[in-house]
Amino acid sequence: MNLKALSFIGIFVASLWIACIYPNPLIRALAQEKNSSKAGAKLRKPSMADTIRANIYADNWFMLYINGELAAVDSIRFIPHNVISVDLLPSYPMTIAVMARDNADPETGMEYANTNIGDGGFILKFADGTVTDGSWKAKAFSSGPIGGDTRNPRVENTPIPDKWFEVDFDDSSWPSAKEYSEEEVKPKQPYYESDFQSAKFIWSSDVKLDNLVLFRKRITAAPDGKERTDFSNLNNIVPEQPPRGDRRGPPK
Repeated sequence: MNLKALSFIGIFVASLWIACIYPNPLIRALAQEKNSSKAGAKLRKPSMADTIRANIYADNWFMLYINGELAAVDSIRFIPHNVISVDLLPSYPMTIAVMARDNADPETGMEYANTNIGDGGFILKFADGTVTDGSWKAKAFSSGPIGGDTRNPRVENTPIPDKWFEVDFDDSSWPSAKEYSEEEVKPKQPYYESDFQSAKFIWSSDVKLDNLVLFRKRITAAPDGKERTDFSNLNNIVPEQPPRGDRRGPPK
């Protein structure tokens, strides 16, 4: 029996063993890919078909982290209000962390030359079915004008914790986000031009006085139930396609 036949038998037996101990199809597929890579097979590179579209709207500005890595930043600080749409390569479980800011003077908490108290609002939808709602965590770290006092406006700030966007950050003491209606947030036209179906506007408990809010949410699996390959460890696996330009030189 030649080496190729022995290798084939080895992979076949390993696949049967994996099928027995990993009844979940997604876990079994990932385990088979790992086993195949060890046997000399290669994992395919992800394509745009593996990505999901994310639509994000904030009143007025946001930063979005996925699994501890910065994924998107609102390109406009204040106005016009805009929708940011980006393509993400998902990996589950997925930890989403967001910093959202209302436009507010850092010393008074007011806007438009200290003539008005603004209001916030944040909404997000991923193509895998992930949406914002009251199950998210939300904590305010800057509020004002305190008590709504516009004659003597002051701001109360709480230090933002280190690594608040990391996967293992403990947000268990944070309160749940509060949902708000479109009538309360009053989103601008770009919001209506994008898909936010089933998503809810969220903020802290005070949509007017809380001006900087951090959000967190852990998605254990894709809400739409679709199985997706985890490419997060791709750099440690030889892909199917050969690298462009072999730097090792021509074959001898």
